[in-house]
Amino acid sequence: MRHSFVIASLLCCLGSAASAAPAPPGEEARRAAAHAAATYRSELIDTLGKMVSFNTVADKAVPFERNPQHLGFKQYLKAEAERLGLDYTDHGYVMVIGLGSGSERVGIVTHGDIQPVDPSKWKKSPFELDKTSEAGRLIGRGTEDDKGPIATAMYAMKAIKDRKLALSKRLELYVYMAEESDWGPLTAFLKTHQAPQVNITLDAEYPVVTAEKGYGSIGVTVPPQPPAAADTASLSAFGGGFFGSQIPEDANATIDNATPELEARIRQRASAQGGMRYTFTRQGAQLLVKAQGLAAHSSKPEDGVNAIAMLADALAVQAWPNTTAGAMVHLLNDLIGTGLYGDKFGAIAYRDKFMGPMTVAPTVIKQGEGGISLHVNLRRPQGKTTEQLTREVHAALDRWQAQRVALADVKVEIGEPWLQKSAPQVPTLLSVFSYYTGIRNPRPVSIGGGTNSRLFPNAVSFGPAMPGTVYSGHSEHEFITVKQLMLNLQMYTAVMVELAK
Repeated sequence: MRHSFVIASLLCCLGSAASAAPAPPGEEARRAAAHAAATYRSELIDTLGKMVSFNTVADKAVPFERNPQHLGFKQYLKAEAERLGLDYTDHGYVMVIGLGSGSERVGIVTHGDIQPVDPSKWKKSPFELDKTSEAGRLIGRGTEDDKGPIATAMYAMKAIKDRKLALSKRLELYVYMAEESDWGPLTAFLKTHQAPQVNITLDAEYPVVTAEKGYGSIGVTVPPQPPAAADTASLSAFGGGFFGSQIPEDANATIDNATPELEARIRQRASAQGGMRYTFTRQGAQLLVKAQGLAAHSSKPEDGVNAIAMLADALAVQAWPNTTAGAMVHLLNDLIGTGLYGDKFGAIAYRDKFMGPMTVAPTVIKQGEGGISLHVNLRRPQGKTTEQLTREVHAALDRWQAQRVALADVKVEIGEPWLQKSAPQVPTLLSVFSYYTGIRNPRPVSIGGGTNSRLFPNAVSFGPAMPGTVYSGHSEHEFITVKQLMLNLQMYTAVMVELAK
């Protein structure tokens, strides 16, 4: 998601505003932001802790309307809004928390659901705000994506209310409860609900996000293959990953009839990799290999170390028999490798000057009775049509099958990249960001992820992550620093005043 280039496709007026040194925010905005930071540090952290305590992962077995964790979070949000003197409206999947009145409105778009989590990888429960394990960090699922922004926006609105500022526009905080799993309910909601005229999404990066890559996926299954000949070294199992939009931290393989010499060659190849840890365990004639990399948001594969890709590479010390697992390892090494940009996957690799390169990451491999399935996550920029990219993916898969084994359940889904060409609030956002960070002449950026900015009029993203930092959302070590939380509080407050006064 980290590609900071000047956006050539903004309207001329925005381009001129972005290139000139932005004016600082007004006195009312600065005073309100200072009041927020001086008054609500402890309360903000406490509120974030309570929000984190709700496990708002989508559960296929429990519908949203009956999920006690989602309902509990909504009830808490309502109570907190009322305590802060803000109005609250429940639209089912969407809650709107407001301040002020008027036909002109400024929307602040967030989400209250979170990604799945592996509790075994956390020092404390991921649903307990950990303030002590790492100095200056608030660790917990949702701290950055996206409960931290929700809590911060609410206290920004509270600070504005405290100052009794005369707003000419109404502020509305939108909290959607299925952003990580299903955009359908929000799309349906916006067909009958008139959205604010200007919107800011708090679900990405600073300084201002005006472009997002398209989300895509490739799904294939290697169907059951004949076993290898007796006494032949072969792969009998291969798996890894947790969910589709996370760079996998774990992968594993089982090798039958692995000689000590073969193990030594795998160990030697694995030792040359950076950022990986391996465990080798023998059970009779079998060798079990476990690989641990580093989880990250799949839109920023450069922030992680892909255990699936790295383990497949470590096993590339010989040509394996085409067992089910052996064929899957060949597919990974032949078409993906350890690169990030699809350079081995036929002709699919390309890049855009502003949006950057397409990224290609294997994220989940599961083994079952029907074979071994693979999910590959794509993030594609503008520059190719969906039809062209889809053809190129299928062509590469067809060539591979002709040389190796036939695949089953081939599914290719290619989403569209998004570009915001007209958003009147961009100069204001750049001004506030520059003033509070000291970064001169900031420019709009493009990201690899997709946010609900796509669904709202005149929407761009504004934080919560700083440019040049690792985005911890979707990882198994999600956090926000106290320093960043307070910086966000000041910037959110100042932006709301500037846009609504």
